[in-house]
Amino acid sequence: MRIGIFTDSYTPYISGLVTSEVMLKEALEKQGHTVYVVTANLESFKYTYDEEEKIIRIPGVPVGIYDARLTGIYPIQAIQTIKNWNLDIIHSQTEFGVGTFARIIAKQLNIPIVHTYHTMYEDYIHYITKGHFMGPSKKIVEYLTKFYCDKTITELIVPTKKTYNLFKEKYQVERNVHIIPTGIEVERFYKEKFKKEDIIKLKRSLKLTSKDFVLTFVGRLGKEKSVDFLIEAHKKIISKHHNAKLLIIGDGPEMNDFVKLVKDLKLEDSVVFTGKVAWNMIPLYYQLTDVFVTASTTETQGLTVIEAMAASIPIVCIEDDSFKIAVVDDLNGYFFKTQSTYVKRIDYLMENPKELKRLSNQARVSSEMHSSKYFALKVLGVYELAIQNKNKNSKLYKFKKAIKKVFCGK
Repeated sequence: MRIGIFTDSYTPYISGLVTSEVMLKEALEKQGHTVYVVTANLESFKYTYDEEEKIIRIPGVPVGIYDARLTGIYPIQAIQTIKNWNLDIIHSQTEFGVGTFARIIAKQLNIPIVHTYHTMYEDYIHYITKGHFMGPSKKIVEYLTKFYCDKTITELIVPTKKTYNLFKEKYQVERNVHIIPTGIEVERFYKEKFKKEDIIKLKRSLKLTSKDFVLTFVGRLGKEKSVDFLIEAHKKIISKHHNAKLLIIGDGPEMNDFVKLVKDLKLEDSVVFTGKVAWNMIPLYYQLTDVFVTASTTETQGLTVIEAMAASIPIVCIEDDSFKIAVVDDLNGYFFKTQSTYVKRIDYLMENPKELKRLSNQARVSSEMHSSKYFALKVLGVYELAIQNKNKNSKLYKFKKAIKKVFCGK
């Protein structure tokens, strides 16, 4: 099969979405399929085509949300190249910019289009509106989401039941909605893949010691990720456990605010900010970790949770549907609803190494069901359904069906 992935975000940009896309491309290629990528150029305002990697990068303008760029919806330079690809299916990973282009090209070339909905946009409106006109803005987001994810595509994929409920219960769409949790290359995070000396070297560079108990958060440092919750709770944790360290991996628009909060709470010796970390280095950073923590309620799935589990790290996360597809309470981690419960969970794990070990072992086992291979197979099933349904809706198919009914009565 010849597959075109259309997205506004791709390497060298670092995010859960990019991780998902890279993993899907590689998993599909391992199964013998040819995968092309159309994305925004995050490094310059030039149009480029890497024929060897099969990646078109379209110039775009910054939109003010992290490093994201918005491209034109019909880049002329890309049209002929995409025609020559002779795609069987288009897989859109975004609604706007390149996502709009995906829908136009799918219509123009009569190619079925599958879309994966990754972002709960209502949780990100504040970046654009700065807190103003939230009511009307949410209505606009709902209208655009339903248009891009219902009216203009062949099949829709969502990663969790939480996102499924958004479309079926809140937006009340009637179309097929396929729940396919995003997989990862779990092998990248296995602890046996790493040399002890590399782990020690990285620890030293971050001023961590062998006696430190490391709580790690990985993700974009935005308001919606609730990193301030973790920082404020850490003040209570270190009052009892002086060796507890909070490792915050990532960058984002609220970075300076979180750094200021750490200073205000006098936590400079207990909270470590790494800044942006290269995608290929992230697995090594997980090896420094005793427990992975997150209080974010805006995830569609939370791939970092699965990454941590693959690295044999138990999870302590806020009780949210986005995490329930991977985390099982008291099996591979714990849920919490309040700050006091979060602190108690961390206290308990720090004081009970046998329990920490049990959860760690189960985290590794649990991660296997989220492998890239099984994810790719499920996505391929949706591709085949989209092609089948597209053919059924074609004029030629309907003509043949009408003729068969006249002569065969069926």
